[in-house]
Amino acid sequence: MNLSELLKEIEIKQVLGSVQVGITGIAFDSRAVKPGNLFVCISGFQTDGHRFAPDAIEKGAAAIIAEQDLHELGVTCIIVENTRRALAQVSAAFYQHPDRRFCLIGITGTNGKTTTTYLVKSVLEAMGKKVGLIGTNQNMIGTEIIPSKHTTPDSLELMRLFTRMADKGVDYVVMEVSSHSLALDRVTACTFDVGAFTNITQDHLDFHKTMEEYLAAKAILFQISKVGAVNADDKGAEYLMQHASCEKMLTYGIDADCDLKASEVELNENGVFFTLTYEGKTYPVELGIPGKFSVYNAMTALSCLAAAGIPMDQAVAGLKVARGVKGRIEVVETGRDFGVIIDYAHTPDGLKNVIQTIRGFAKRRIITVFGCGGDRDKTKRPKMGKIASEMSDFSVLTSDNPRTEDPEAIIEDVLVGVKEGGGNYIVIPNRFEAIEYALDHAEKDDIILLAGKGHETYQILADRTIAFDEREIVRKLLDAPSGN
Repeated sequence: MNLSELLKEIEIKQVLGSVQVGITGIAFDSRAVKPGNLFVCISGFQTDGHRFAPDAIEKGAAAIIAEQDLHELGVTCIIVENTRRALAQVSAAFYQHPDRRFCLIGITGTNGKTTTTYLVKSVLEAMGKKVGLIGTNQNMIGTEIIPSKHTTPDSLELMRLFTRMADKGVDYVVMEVSSHSLALDRVTACTFDVGAFTNITQDHLDFHKTMEEYLAAKAILFQISKVGAVNADDKGAEYLMQHASCEKMLTYGIDADCDLKASEVELNENGVFFTLTYEGKTYPVELGIPGKFSVYNAMTALSCLAAAGIPMDQAVAGLKVARGVKGRIEVVETGRDFGVIIDYAHTPDGLKNVIQTIRGFAKRRIITVFGCGGDRDKTKRPKMGKIASEMSDFSVLTSDNPRTEDPEAIIEDVLVGVKEGGGNYIVIPNRFEAIEYALDHAEKDDIILLAGKGHETYQILADRTIAFDEREIVRKLLDAPSGN
């Protein structure tokens, strides 16, 4: 493709050199450059891509997009204000806007994104549609699984993935849209047919700094979506509605006046049941995943489907046969007289929701094993500690993904809230040993909640990443000769 064609969709400050250059591909990592590539210099958080432009040219880059004048390096240099945005735009142009070849549904929010994407995928597949999925757990094309590194891929990888999905004939793609991806222009060149918002609670303040910035990032989705769907019960709804530029907005909820309204809500250990009112008609809704938040996840999914033009009776029928997601209220079979549940809850609100859900069907004690991640928002640590301490019968405070931080220093931050909560607890920094302790001390009808890791099958330490699948660990400990 000719460089001149790629540049039609980006805002250019200056062109230094000829734009009549053949481009074979795009790269923003100099190590991945191939002859004839367009190299985009990204100013990252740890390094600056402009420093590696000479390496890219040595490997055969035919042109450069940068935020500063690099014309002296001997190839065409396109100067722009924001190279992250330019990367998204040229990537979309190079792959000829593959997202226009299917219906694209994006879901943002602090909690519920993963489960909701799977619910939407499940309903559409029950209708015979081929669906692509992009998210935290994994990427999928139908039943084909593609490992994922980020909740939302970088803009170049996203367009490659969209192209792969389109070429395989998907009718719909449903994806989690993280606040990072919105703030960092990973999806800025996408046009979403449907954009949905689940909720906003404290998370990622290490990146966004304030809740206002966090919500503003979420709002970007509703500036690049044709139809929006917003949880009207959430405190962020009004801001999102005010800052949306969608052709149409749908609202959903339980308490607020909205387009899709849930009433007569019933909760039990087998799932949720409620009556949906939409466009003057009522529908009995059933979802086999327990917890009040499952009502909201179901409503988000139904709103997305309605916005995508799916008849509501078909959407409701498909939801009835949908099942849960790995790492979200996931029951581990133990063969014992106590239960073990794994959940990804790693925010204050997420932890509160899952413990509340378990409390709704627990016959005896809830033992919560949890920690907080390193190199992430420190302000949520005492909040999570207090929630676990107040709402659980016993807490086992341990490590999550400590990353480059001292695990015991993280625990000290969490302990502030644990002590304030006044509950019984023990500190066991080694997560394996913490799980072992919980299993050893569980009694009849107790439920052990392993919170924070969810679908993850690894643990990130300071110097390495180790295998750490809590399902396997539980089974290993329970099958041990000692009787653990």
